[in-house]
Amino acid sequence: MFLQIARALLILSLVSALSPDHPAQSQERLRIAVAGGLSIVPVWVMQEKGLLRKRGVNAELVQIASSPVAIQAMLSGEVESIITSAATLVTARLAGADVVMIMSTTPTFPSTLMAAKSIGEVSQLRGKAGGVNRYGSNTDFGLRLVLRKVGIDPDKDVKLIQVGGTAQMVAAISRGLIQFALFNEPFVRDAEKLGFKTLIDVPAQKIPFHWNGVLTKESLLKARRPVFARLTLALTEAIHVYKTEKEWTKSIIGKYLKVTDPENLERAYNNLYAILPEVPLPTPDGVKTLLDDMAPKNAKAAAANPKDFVDLSFVEEMERSGFIKQLYGK
Repeated sequence: MFLQIARALLILSLVSALSPDHPAQSQERLRIAVAGGLSIVPVWVMQEKGLLRKRGVNAELVQIASSPVAIQAMLSGEVESIITSAATLVTARLAGADVVMIMSTTPTFPSTLMAAKSIGEVSQLRGKAGGVNRYGSNTDFGLRLVLRKVGIDPDKDVKLIQVGGTAQMVAAISRGLIQFALFNEPFVRDAEKLGFKTLIDVPAQKIPFHWNGVLTKESLLKARRPVFARLTLALTEAIHVYKTEKEWTKSIIGKYLKVTDPENLERAYNNLYAILPEVPLPTPDGVKTLLDDMAPKNAKAAAANPKDFVDLSFVEEMERSGFIKQLYGK
Protein backbone atom coordinates (compact mmCIF):
# COMPACT_ATOMS: atom_id res chain seq x y z
CA MET A 1 0.00 0.00 0.00
CA PHE A 2 2.80 2.40 0.89
CA LEU A 3 4.48 1.87 -2.49
CA GLN A 4 1.19 2.47 -4.30
CA ILE A 5 0.65 5.74 -2.44
CA ALA A 6 4.24 6.85 -3.09
CA ARG A 7 3.93 6.13 -6.80
CA ALA A 8 0.63 7.99 -6.99
CA LEU A 9 2.18 11.03 -5.31
CA LEU A 10 5.15 10.95 -7.69
CA ILE A 11 2.85 10.75 -10.73
CA LEU A 12 0.91 13.73 -9.40
CA SER A 13 4.14 15.70 -8.99
CA LEU A 14 5.19 14.80 -12.53
CA VAL A 15 1.85 15.86 -13.96
CA SER A 16 2.14 19.15 -12.11
CA ALA A 17 5.69 19.62 -13.36
CA LEU A 18 4.59 19.06 -16.96
CA SER A 19 2.49 22.19 -16.81
CA PRO A 20 4.44 24.95 -18.58
CA ASP A 21 3.08 27.80 -16.51
CA HIS A 22 3.33 28.34 -12.80
CA PRO A 23 2.32 31.55 -11.01
CA ALA A 24 5.23 33.64 -9.80
CA GLN A 25 4.27 33.15 -6.16
CA SER A 26 4.68 29.37 -6.50
CA GLN A 27 8.34 29.60 -7.52
CA GLU A 28 10.55 27.43 -5.34
CA ARG A 29 14.27 27.90 -5.03
CA LEU A 30 16.85 25.21 -5.74
CA ARG A 31 20.61 25.65 -5.50
CA ILE A 32 22.57 23.35 -7.79
CA ALA A 33 26.36 23.03 -7.74
CA VAL A 34 28.11 22.18 -11.00
CA ALA A 35 31.74 21.27 -11.57
CA GLY A 36 33.02 20.42 -15.01
CA GLY A 37 33.06 21.45 -18.64
CA LEU A 38 31.39 20.04 -21.73
CA SER A 39 29.57 17.27 -19.88
CA ILE A 40 27.43 19.76 -17.96
CA VAL A 41 26.17 21.57 -21.07
CA PRO A 42 22.63 20.16 -20.51
CA VAL A 43 22.55 22.08 -17.23
CA TRP A 44 23.43 25.30 -19.02
CA VAL A 45 20.81 24.53 -21.68
CA MET A 46 18.23 24.01 -18.95
CA GLN A 47 19.09 27.36 -17.41
CA GLU A 48 19.29 29.33 -20.68
CA LYS A 49 15.94 27.94 -21.88
CA GLY A 50 14.27 28.48 -18.49
CA LEU A 51 13.15 24.83 -18.38
CA LEU A 52 13.03 24.73 -14.60
CA ARG A 53 11.60 28.21 -14.24
CA LYS A 54 8.61 27.33 -16.39
CA ARG A 55 7.96 24.48 -13.97
CA GLY A 56 7.89 26.75 -10.95
CA VAL A 57 11.48 26.35 -9.78
CA ASN A 58 13.98 29.20 -9.60
CA ALA A 59 17.36 27.47 -9.93
CA GLU A 60 20.62 29.03 -8.84
CA LEU A 61 23.67 27.43 -10.46
CA VAL A 62 26.80 27.53 -8.34
CA GLN A 63 30.05 26.86 -10.23
CA ILE A 64 32.46 24.95 -8.00
CA ALA A 65 36.05 24.05 -8.81
CA SER A 66 35.84 20.28 -8.32
CA SER A 67 33.57 17.42 -7.34
CA PRO A 68 35.03 16.98 -3.82
CA VAL A 69 34.24 20.64 -3.12
CA ALA A 70 30.74 20.22 -4.57
CA ILE A 71 29.84 17.26 -2.37
CA GLN A 72 31.00 19.11 0.73
CA ALA A 73 28.81 22.05 -0.26
CA MET A 74 25.79 19.76 -0.49
CA LEU A 75 26.48 17.87 2.71
CA SER A 76 26.84 21.18 4.57
CA GLY A 77 23.53 22.45 3.19
CA GLU A 78 24.96 25.21 0.99
CA VAL A 79 23.34 23.60 -2.08
CA GLU A 80 20.54 21.06 -2.44
CA SER A 81 21.84 19.18 -5.46
CA ILE A 82 25.05 18.66 -7.41
CA ILE A 83 25.75 17.51 -10.95
CA THR A 84 28.71 15.18 -10.66
CA SER A 85 29.94 11.63 -11.05
CA ALA A 86 29.51 8.14 -9.68
CA ALA A 87 32.95 8.57 -8.14
CA THR A 88 31.70 11.37 -5.90
CA LEU A 89 28.52 9.45 -5.18
CA VAL A 90 30.33 6.27 -4.16
CA THR A 91 32.93 8.04 -2.04
CA ALA A 92 30.30 9.98 -0.10
CA ARG A 93 27.91 7.08 0.40
CA LEU A 94 30.60 4.65 1.51
CA ALA A 95 31.57 7.30 4.08
CA GLY A 96 28.02 7.24 5.45
CA ALA A 97 26.32 10.14 3.65
CA ASP A 98 22.69 9.68 2.53
CA VAL A 99 23.60 10.63 -1.06
CA VAL A 100 21.79 9.13 -4.05
CA MET A 101 21.72 9.66 -7.84
CA ILE A 102 18.30 10.26 -9.38
CA MET A 103 19.27 10.62 -13.05
CA SER A 104 22.33 10.14 -15.23
CA THR A 105 23.11 12.78 -17.83
CA THR A 106 26.45 11.32 -18.98
CA PRO A 107 26.40 7.51 -18.57
CA THR A 108 29.96 6.84 -19.79
CA PHE A 109 33.32 8.51 -20.15
CA PRO A 110 33.46 11.52 -22.50
CA SER A 111 37.25 11.68 -22.24
CA THR A 112 40.24 10.76 -24.39
CA LEU A 113 43.48 9.49 -22.89
CA MET A 114 46.24 11.57 -24.50
CA ALA A 115 49.98 11.54 -24.07
CA ALA A 116 53.10 13.47 -25.04
CA LYS A 117 54.41 12.94 -28.58
CA SER A 118 57.24 10.72 -27.30
CA ILE A 119 54.75 8.05 -26.19
CA GLY A 120 53.49 5.84 -28.98
CA GLU A 121 51.55 3.13 -27.15
CA VAL A 122 49.84 2.43 -23.84
CA SER A 123 52.62 0.18 -22.51
CA GLN A 124 55.01 3.14 -22.61
CA LEU A 125 53.01 4.88 -19.88
CA ARG A 126 54.73 2.73 -17.28
CA GLY A 127 57.14 4.81 -15.25
CA LYS A 128 55.56 8.05 -16.46
CA ALA A 129 53.61 10.76 -14.63
CA GLY A 130 49.93 11.45 -15.35
CA GLY A 131 47.87 14.51 -14.52
CA VAL A 132 44.53 14.79 -12.73
CA ASN A 133 42.47 17.80 -11.76
CA ARG A 134 42.39 16.99 -8.04
CA TYR A 135 42.69 13.77 -6.10
CA GLY A 136 39.20 12.37 -5.67
CA SER A 137 37.86 14.20 -8.73
CA ASN A 138 36.33 12.72 -11.88
CA THR A 139 39.65 12.87 -13.69
CA ASP A 140 41.40 11.07 -10.83
CA PHE A 141 38.95 8.18 -10.50
CA GLY A 142 38.39 8.06 -14.24
CA LEU A 143 42.06 7.92 -15.15
CA ARG A 144 42.75 5.24 -12.55
CA LEU A 145 39.89 3.11 -13.82
CA VAL A 146 40.91 3.47 -17.47
CA LEU A 147 44.52 2.58 -16.67
CA ARG A 148 43.45 -0.56 -14.85
CA LYS A 149 41.28 -1.53 -17.83
CA VAL A 150 44.43 -1.61 -20.01
CA GLY A 151 46.53 -3.48 -17.46
CA ILE A 152 48.41 -0.61 -15.84
CA ASP A 153 48.37 -0.27 -12.04
CA PRO A 154 47.87 3.45 -11.29
CA ASP A 155 49.43 3.01 -7.83
CA LYS A 156 52.55 1.14 -8.89
CA ASP A 157 53.20 1.56 -12.59
CA VAL A 158 52.71 5.34 -12.89
CA LYS A 159 52.67 8.47 -10.76
CA LEU A 160 49.55 10.64 -10.73
CA ILE A 161 49.89 14.34 -9.95
CA GLN A 162 47.14 16.90 -9.36
CA VAL A 163 47.76 19.86 -11.64
CA GLY A 164 44.41 21.66 -12.03
CA GLY A 165 42.20 22.21 -15.07
CA THR A 166 42.69 21.63 -18.79
CA ALA A 167 44.95 24.65 -19.35
CA GLN A 168 47.20 23.46 -16.53
CA MET A 169 47.20 19.91 -17.99
CA VAL A 170 48.41 21.23 -21.34
CA ALA A 171 51.08 23.36 -19.69
CA ALA A 172 52.25 20.48 -17.49
CA ILE A 173 52.64 18.13 -20.47
CA SER A 174 54.35 20.81 -22.55
CA ARG A 175 56.87 21.40 -19.76
CA GLY A 176 57.44 17.68 -19.20
CA LEU A 177 56.00 17.66 -15.67
CA ILE A 178 53.48 15.00 -16.73
CA GLN A 179 53.32 12.80 -19.81
CA PHE A 180 49.63 11.86 -20.06
CA ALA A 181 46.13 12.86 -18.93
CA LEU A 182 42.44 12.62 -19.78
CA PHE A 183 41.21 15.36 -22.11
CA ASN A 184 37.64 16.27 -23.01
CA GLU A 185 36.42 18.07 -26.10
CA PRO A 186 36.67 20.84 -27.16
CA PHE A 187 40.28 20.68 -25.96
CA VAL A 188 41.31 17.40 -27.61
CA ARG A 189 41.93 19.15 -30.93
CA ASP A 190 43.97 21.84 -29.21
CA ALA A 191 46.09 19.13 -27.62
CA GLU A 192 46.51 17.43 -31.00
CA LYS A 193 47.84 20.68 -32.46
CA LEU A 194 50.54 20.65 -29.80
CA GLY A 195 51.54 17.14 -30.84
CA PHE A 196 49.76 15.17 -28.14
CA LYS A 197 48.65 11.69 -29.22
CA THR A 198 45.38 9.90 -28.56
CA LEU A 199 46.19 6.58 -26.90
CA ILE A 200 42.66 5.50 -25.94
CA ASP A 201 39.33 6.72 -27.30
CA VAL A 202 37.59 6.10 -23.99
CA PRO A 203 33.98 6.83 -25.12
CA ALA A 204 34.33 4.12 -27.79
CA GLN A 205 34.90 1.58 -24.99
CA LYS A 206 31.33 2.25 -23.74
CA ILE A 207 32.31 1.57 -20.13
CA PRO A 208 29.25 1.89 -17.85
CA PHE A 209 30.16 4.78 -15.58
CA HIS A 210 28.05 7.77 -14.59
CA TRP A 211 30.45 10.58 -15.45
CA ASN A 212 27.70 13.04 -14.56
CA GLY A 213 24.33 12.73 -12.90
CA VAL A 214 22.02 14.49 -10.45
CA LEU A 215 22.93 13.83 -6.83
CA THR A 216 21.06 14.87 -3.73
CA LYS A 217 20.41 13.65 -0.21
CA GLU A 218 17.69 11.09 0.46
CA SER A 219 16.41 13.26 3.29
CA LEU A 220 15.86 16.10 0.79
CA LEU A 221 14.04 13.78 -1.61
CA LYS A 222 11.56 12.94 1.12
CA ALA A 223 11.04 16.61 2.00
CA ARG A 224 10.99 18.09 -1.53
CA ARG A 225 10.19 15.25 -3.91
CA PRO A 226 8.07 17.32 -6.36
CA VAL A 227 10.92 19.79 -6.86
CA PHE A 228 13.34 17.02 -7.82
CA ALA A 229 10.73 15.52 -10.12
CA ARG A 230 10.64 18.87 -11.92
CA LEU A 231 14.44 18.96 -12.07
CA THR A 232 14.43 15.51 -13.68
CA LEU A 233 11.93 16.66 -16.27
CA ALA A 234 13.78 19.88 -17.01
CA LEU A 235 17.14 18.21 -17.52
CA THR A 236 15.59 15.50 -19.69
CA GLU A 237 14.05 18.22 -21.85
CA ALA A 238 17.44 19.97 -21.94
CA ILE A 239 19.00 16.82 -23.39
CA HIS A 240 16.29 16.85 -26.06
CA VAL A 241 17.09 20.48 -26.85
CA TYR A 242 20.77 19.57 -27.14
CA LYS A 243 19.96 16.81 -29.62
CA THR A 244 17.52 18.81 -31.73
CA GLU A 245 18.78 22.41 -31.68
CA LYS A 246 22.37 21.93 -32.79
CA GLU A 247 23.41 25.45 -33.78
CA TRP A 248 21.83 27.07 -30.73
CA THR A 249 23.46 24.47 -28.48
CA LYS A 250 26.85 25.07 -30.10
CA SER A 251 26.45 28.76 -29.26
CA ILE A 252 25.90 27.80 -25.60
CA ILE A 253 29.00 25.59 -25.63
CA GLY A 254 30.97 28.49 -27.06
CA LYS A 255 29.55 30.95 -24.53
CA TYR A 256 30.31 28.92 -21.42
CA LEU A 257 33.56 27.26 -22.50
CA LYS A 258 34.92 30.36 -24.26
CA VAL A 259 35.39 28.47 -27.53
CA THR A 260 35.13 30.25 -30.89
CA ASP A 261 36.84 27.86 -33.31
CA PRO A 262 34.09 26.30 -35.52
CA GLU A 263 35.78 22.89 -35.74
CA ASN A 264 36.33 22.73 -31.99
CA LEU A 265 32.66 23.53 -31.43
CA GLU A 266 31.56 20.91 -33.95
CA ARG A 267 33.74 18.23 -32.39
CA ALA A 268 32.61 19.14 -28.90
CA TYR A 269 28.95 19.01 -29.88
CA ASN A 270 29.29 15.64 -31.64
CA ASN A 271 31.28 14.12 -28.79
CA LEU A 272 28.59 14.74 -26.19
CA TYR A 273 25.71 14.10 -28.62
CA ALA A 274 26.85 10.49 -28.99
CA ILE A 275 26.79 10.00 -25.21
CA LEU A 276 23.70 11.85 -23.97
CA PRO A 277 20.84 9.43 -23.25
CA GLU A 278 17.23 10.02 -24.26
CA VAL A 279 16.23 8.08 -21.13
CA PRO A 280 18.64 9.27 -18.40
CA LEU A 281 18.27 6.26 -16.12
CA PRO A 282 20.90 6.06 -13.35
CA THR A 283 21.54 2.34 -13.80
CA PRO A 284 23.28 0.34 -11.05
CA ASP A 285 25.83 -0.79 -13.67
CA GLY A 286 27.16 2.76 -13.86
CA VAL A 287 28.02 2.48 -10.16
CA LYS A 288 29.09 -1.17 -10.17
CA THR A 289 32.01 -0.41 -12.50
CA LEU A 290 33.58 1.78 -9.84
CA LEU A 291 32.67 -0.44 -6.89
CA ASP A 292 34.27 -3.42 -8.63
CA ASP A 293 37.38 -1.35 -9.29
CA MET A 294 37.60 -0.29 -5.64
CA ALA A 295 36.66 -3.66 -4.13
CA PRO A 296 40.14 -5.27 -3.91
CA LYS A 297 41.33 -2.50 -1.57
CA ASN A 298 38.08 -1.36 0.02
CA ALA A 299 35.96 -3.80 2.05
CA LYS A 300 32.98 -1.42 2.09
CA ALA A 301 33.01 -1.20 -1.71
CA ALA A 302 33.26 -4.97 -1.98
CA ALA A 303 30.19 -5.42 0.23
CA ALA A 304 28.12 -2.60 -1.27
CA ASN A 305 25.06 -3.15 -3.44
CA PRO A 306 25.12 -0.76 -6.43
CA LYS A 307 21.31 -0.60 -6.37
CA ASP A 308 21.49 1.28 -3.07
CA PHE A 309 23.32 4.18 -4.72
CA VAL A 310 20.60 5.07 -7.24
CA ASP A 311 16.91 5.98 -7.17
CA LEU A 312 15.34 4.87 -10.45
CA SER A 313 11.82 5.99 -9.61
CA PHE A 314 12.02 9.54 -11.00
CA VAL A 315 13.12 8.54 -14.50
CA GLU A 316 10.96 5.40 -14.54
CA GLU A 317 7.83 7.37 -13.66
CA MET A 318 8.72 10.07 -16.17
CA GLU A 319 9.13 7.44 -18.87
CA ARG A 320 5.82 5.77 -17.98
CA SER A 321 4.08 9.14 -18.14
CA GLY A 322 4.94 9.34 -21.85
CA PHE A 323 6.96 12.53 -21.42
CA ILE A 324 10.06 11.25 -23.23
CA LYS A 325 8.08 9.76 -26.11
CA GLN A 326 6.24 13.07 -26.43
CA LEU A 327 9.57 14.94 -26.63
CA TYR A 328 10.96 12.78 -29.40
CA GLY A 329 7.68 12.24 -31.21
CA LYS A 330 7.71 8.48 -30.77
